[in-house]
Amino acid sequence: MKTLIITFLAASIASVAFSQGSKSQLRNLSGTYTSLQAEDWGRGTFGFRTFTFDDGQWTLRFQLALDPQMQQKVFEFRTYGTYQVQEKAKTVAAYEALFLEEEKFVTLLTDNPELIEGFGLAECGLIPFEEKNISKEGCALWPSVEVCSEDHDLLALDAAGQLFFGVRPPDNDMCTADKRPVALLPAVKRQVNP
Repeated sequence: MKTLIITFLAASIASVAFSQGSKSQLRNLSGTYTSLQAEDWGRGTFGFRTFTFDDGQWTLRFQLALDPQMQQKVFEFRTYGTYQVQEKAKTVAAYEALFLEEEKFVTLLTDNPELIEGFGLAECGLIPFEEKNISKEGCALWPSVEVCSEDHDLLALDAAGQLFFGVRPPDNDMCTADKRPVALLPAVKRQVNP
């Protein structure tokens, strides 16, 4: 069941007609972008992504749950660092991007031992509802920063200002350029402050 983490069974939307945004726009992203709704990550799991960009820095908060209302949460993964926008992708209307991870964190959002075991989190020394820095030792499908501090992804921006990232593989390994995705996930939308 460990492969449940970060698995997304989505049809490729590589043929969607939109501009991938300019390299300058993508390098200068600002603000918070969130999933439009809970996203189906396959095998009865749902995820919600929150990205924040500020002056070349980025953060990600990803929550996984067992229901589309995100009431039965299992964990939250958080990471941050800098990012680079590289060349245009060959497989989809997007740019290749490199996200550098300075630190990684996991928070158990359940105290159900069967769920914790099933998601491969039992050996991580986590305390339910307390965030743990896993940067040095890693946890489940998240290797330590020393082993993997790079995330080779895709990045695109449509005319409506929605942001797109690549479809992650079942093993969550995008640590080298040859493992970069070839299709895009559904958009995340910039949040407007009231």
